Amino acid sequence: MAEILFYHLTEKTLDNALPGLVEKSLGRGWQVVVQASSQERIEVLDNLLWTYRDESFLPHGSQKDGTEHLQPIWLTIEPDNPNQAKIRFLVDGAELDDLTGYDRIVYMFDGHDNAAVEHARTRWKFHKDANEAGEHEQTYWQQNPSGGWEKKA
Repeated sequence: MAEILFYHLTEKTLDNALPGLVEKSLGRGWQVVVQASSQERIEVLDNLLWTYRDESFLPHGSQKDGTEHLQPIWLTIEPDNPNQAKIRFLVDGAELDDLTGYDRIVYMFDGHDNAAVEHARTRWKFHKDANEAGEHEQTYWQQNPSGGWEKKA
């Protein structure tokens, strides 16, 4: 059973919110996959995870680096899971239909982008309809004014 979480960004950008969530995932001992919809976005995320804080970085790799099975965080545009991640972040409209092997799937979307909000609604409905047997728990989270997360559904 996988948890499917929808994170509605209203106060912080993806670049501000994603590193902290990935860091918390690593703190739980989970390998992570971050899937974006373009190689250009992967390059931006690659740089972000190395530089998001002055005092630390998040160790990661992508197809250009190789050794995918050794990477605690894998950046990809593919539905692959070479590091056996238990959590997958889907950003910028990325999609995943097969949830096999994951404990948690996290869709992150920009609440100020109407197309992104509509895409998240479509994915919510897709997973809800595909979950007739009740195998997965689905929740919706929205940022509060301080940038924290509040469960809304």
